[in-house]
Amino acid sequence: MKNKFSRRKFISTTAFLGTSYLISKANINSLILNNIKNTSLMKENIFDFVGGNTGQWKVQSIKKVVGESLPIVSHIQIKPGTSQKINDGTWVLKGVRSNLRYTSKQEDEKLLEISEGLGRPTSTFGALIPIHKNDAWWALAQDERRRIFEEQSQHIKKGMKYLPAIARRLYHSRDFNEPFDFLTWFEYAPSDANAFEELVALLRTTEEWKYVDREIDIRLISI
Repeated sequence: MKNKFSRRKFISTTAFLGTSYLISKANINSLILNNIKNTSLMKENIFDFVGGNTGQWKVQSIKKVVGESLPIVSHIQIKPGTSQKINDGTWVLKGVRSNLRYTSKQEDEKLLEISEGLGRPTSTFGALIPIHKNDAWWALAQDERRRIFEEQSQHIKKGMKYLPAIARRLYHSRDFNEPFDFLTWFEYAPSDANAFEELVALLRTTEEWKYVDREIDIRLISI
């Protein structure tokens, strides 16, 4: 099967964008290979959260925090996905695992040092919190969002207090034209339920949260 990202398409796209420098054949090959590699990695990191009547997580509650809610379902199934839309279940939320976009190298290293992964046998409680931010947030430059995220809201510093008890993974949805920008997934033990309530309440008081115009809090238990 021919790769859709052909040399001709790449050269045409480059010319259309008005690129003023010359690209050698070797550089074109390198860029094509990098694109294929990045596309493959993205495919491996795409996940679908399918709300319906079957799944490995049973829904305990679905609460609207702000904005429009989602239809009530009894279960959520989490499974590897693709960039294509699927029609499973009552609704499907799609997201891709990506690098942390508002953290420094030192913060990344600290998070890796004290975090534990998902799927721990004792972490039978889960939470899926889809979030959409308003246009004002996306109109900000990257450094401005970083300043609000950490320097003003201290999002990372506050979150570290609850590690490793509460495992967390962020999925980006904005690039798929999804109804939410982020899907935040949490897993924790029943004994840490009060700590989790404290964490989400704390994050909702930050400067960053003022830019959220849709948020749904879905609580689950593994089965």
